[in-house]
Amino acid sequence: MTDIPNSEEMTLIGGKIGVLLLHGFTGSPASVRPWAQGLHAAGYTVRVPRLPGHGTSWVDLNHTRWEDWFGAVEKEFLALQSHCTRIFVAGFSVGGALALRLAQTRGSEIEGLILLNPSVTPDRKIYKLLPLLQHFIPSVKGGPSDVSLPGAPKHGYGRIPLRALNSLRGLWKYVERDLYLVDTPLMIGYSVNDHVVNPDNSELVIDNVYSVDIREVIFEKSFHNVSLDVEAEALVEETLSFMEDVLTGELRASGDADEKELIDAEFEAIVSGLSLDLSEPTTYLDELEAAENSASEKFTPPNPTIPPPDQVQRAGLIGLIGGLLYTFFHLAFHLDFLGLGPWPGIVAFLSGIAIYIWRTARSPDDYGDGAVL
Repeated sequence: MTDIPNSEEMTLIGGKIGVLLLHGFTGSPASVRPWAQGLHAAGYTVRVPRLPGHGTSWVDLNHTRWEDWFGAVEKEFLALQSHCTRIFVAGFSVGGALALRLAQTRGSEIEGLILLNPSVTPDRKIYKLLPLLQHFIPSVKGGPSDVSLPGAPKHGYGRIPLRALNSLRGLWKYVERDLYLVDTPLMIGYSVNDHVVNPDNSELVIDNVYSVDIREVIFEKSFHNVSLDVEAEALVEETLSFMEDVLTGELRASGDADEKELIDAEFEAIVSGLSLDLSEPTTYLDELEAAENSASEKFTPPNPTIPPPDQVQRAGLIGLIGGLLYTFFHLAFHLDFLGLGPWPGIVAFLSGIAIYIWRTARSPDDYGDGAVL
């Protein structure tokens, strides 16, 4: 039982182009009914499911989780596919988060995404206390319906079930993390005077999705639920305009086509400068490479050997070593064999160096033709 009028799910049969329209947390199909009827009047088939736990009692909602809501969304999407050839997905508030999650998993099957004041991230500090509060407080009183137009119909619960709200944090986590997976054409509308969902949520989506074409629509007079507010007709008009532009190809499904065209153009420019004609004159780089290969084949690295010392060189070597030892023993042990101090050792050492250099050096003619090193 429920006291929410028009809270039943809606199926409005039209043409082969379908729209899956999702309501928000604690809401019902009644919250987006005018939006759905406006799209159907233009000839589209519109399906508005009632998410599990919604449209009846907040107690029922407390026995569901976000996985239940998303499971129902996927089921409705597949059912719509059996009737429609092309499908758009639209979502209001938390319904926008569910629509984004569907685009993250089935993006290639979705023509375009329409979001209205989407809720995609916890923007209140109280949410951090939900894991604890849910065990002690089953629900809290909800605020008034955020519609500026007087006399708006009742379309959701007056209380917020905390267990279900805590589960919603899991949906937000995955949606925000995987925003980069969304690359379908996107229309995102948000109210500057939204008292339920901060417009920063919409900016977060715009800044992180990979959609090539994003149409941003700002509602300045309406509050959170634009579909029931003073700009409801503008919402329908903007949605129809966006869908028409997607269907006619003015808005692209992704950037793959542009990227492919750019790659093809660059490849063609590179290939056009090449030739398979081997008779074409070689370039400077070709000649340089050929010269290097030729030089490497003809050049034999030198491997010089040291000739054995002759008799005079050996005498000079003995004087060099002997003089060094004589000087060392004199200075270290004060030994003076000839009574002349260290001078005999110094003279022998210098003489040995002079003799060795003299006998080792050769005239330039001994090297034959070539450079003198």
